[in-house]
Amino acid sequence: MAHYKSSRIIPIILVVVVVIIAIVALISLARVVFFSGAQTNDTANLVDERRSSLIDTAANRSVSMTVRGPIVAEENFHSYRIAISPNSREIKTFTGYLGTVVEQNTLGNNVAAYDQFVHALDKANLIKGKQATEVDVRGICATGRVVEFRILKDDVTLDTLWTSSCKGSPGTLNASVEQLTQLFVTQIPNSQALITSVRL
Repeated sequence: MAHYKSSRIIPIILVVVVVIIAIVALISLARVVFFSGAQTNDTANLVDERRSSLIDTAANRSVSMTVRGPIVAEENFHSYRIAISPNSREIKTFTGYLGTVVEQNTLGNNVAAYDQFVHALDKANLIKGKQATEVDVRGICATGRVVEFRILKDDVTLDTLWTSSCKGSPGTLNASVEQLTQLFVTQIPNSQALITSVRL
């Protein structure tokens, strides 16, 4: 009699186990189908927002590149910044950690030129990297250079991407820093002379 009962219970237990496994598998499949699609859409929407922010040509928009040299004595620390907006193009060179301006050159700009420039940055994958509005690069790559690219609205940073010349600090940029740097530098004629004088 006991053998008869156990032979009936074992198939029931097996059926229950199979049903539980099937339910778990269906739930997992549903998560993959429904939620991964939502994450993909969210990522795509974020990329579209960042791209729209970059290529916006409104008068209050701008993009900038800042290059910082090695962390050395106050007297020997140098950096420079190139900022481009629909109305102006500007390069400034700095000395010391307080950012004392050494030289400055400001030129006019127009919407058509700015539009071409920001589309060139887009094609060069400026926004392909990880988004960050608050970036702290203090002390990073103390023996080399740090390059920051910013997208701004009313002089407020909307997006920052950075990289460095140190292998251990690749940053958030996922594009060719040489290509992007060249795009900024060539926006201002004779800017190379100012950059060379900075001695980074």
